Amino acid sequence: MLAFPAVPRHHHNTPNFMDFPYVSPSHKDLMVDLASTVETRLSSFLNPCNLPPDVQSYQNEIGTSHAALHLRSGVQSSPVDFVLGSWLHCEIPSGGALNITTMSAYLNSSTDAPNLLVELYQTTPTSMILILDLPPRKDILLNPDYLKTFYEDTKLDLHRQHFQKLAGVTPYVSSSLYIRSIFSPTAVLACIESDRVEEMVRTHVSPIAKEMLKTWLDFGPFGERVVCESERAHLKMRDGVSKKKRPLNLNWVRACRGCLGQILPTGYLKRYERFSKGLKGLDFMHGSFPC
Repeated sequence: MLAFPAVPRHHHNTPNFMDFPYVSPSHKDLMVDLASTVETRLSSFLNPCNLPPDVQSYQNEIGTSHAALHLRSGVQSSPVDFVLGSWLHCEIPSGGALNITTMSAYLNSSTDAPNLLVELYQTTPTSMILILDLPPRKDILLNPDYLKTFYEDTKLDLHRQHFQKLAGVTPYVSSSLYIRSIFSPTAVLACIESDRVEEMVRTHVSPIAKEMLKTWLDFGPFGERVVCESERAHLKMRDGVSKKKRPLNLNWVRACRGCLGQILPTGYLKRYERFSKGLKGLDFMHGSFPC
């Protein structure tokens, strides 16, 4: 019978971000590869991660929930606003566990290139919700050149079409109208229900996620987009609204705490909120969970 890997519970020795201890080998390999590639390619663009240790890694007293966060803001001359990686493991009272892994990156107003979003949700080894996207930062209806440059010329829609053809894969539709509006038309939003999830992550999810990351790196932080001052003001305003509406950090922690009971203490969330308020560009703690 398939099962998630077990991890010894030592309150003072909680796993760190790059461990991804509760997911399958293929799932872990994918997330480690994505995070390592981001860290390596963007090393000169990023400040060190300076989250407090008790925010970087957390385990509750009874060992039913573990979480890890990795956040690096961009240096002043960088086109990167910040990159954020995380994983969350919550045991469900009715049985099983919820595992969420994320890797996201946000650019600042020096470029109008899309952001990066990778999220994998699992409650059983035979099911997964997959979100792979380069969310646009301009209205693609009003800016057809933007659509052509980042989504048509890059052939990103081939990835979405690929998943549509796989057995056991159905479209994932968020219940939030706002969340559905922020994705690109080429987003991979999929529910996988199969005894072969581990194999599908290795043979389908992993290569496509890596290819999308490469596209984002080449056309985003290493692209040559020139944004005039008037456009920068609009981008900055739009990005600010997006971050407040759809914060990609502890929202999953809040949601899981609300759904599954007091698995994470309020003090932990408040600790992170107090710290995040002091970080430039990271005032995005007041949104709603994407699902």
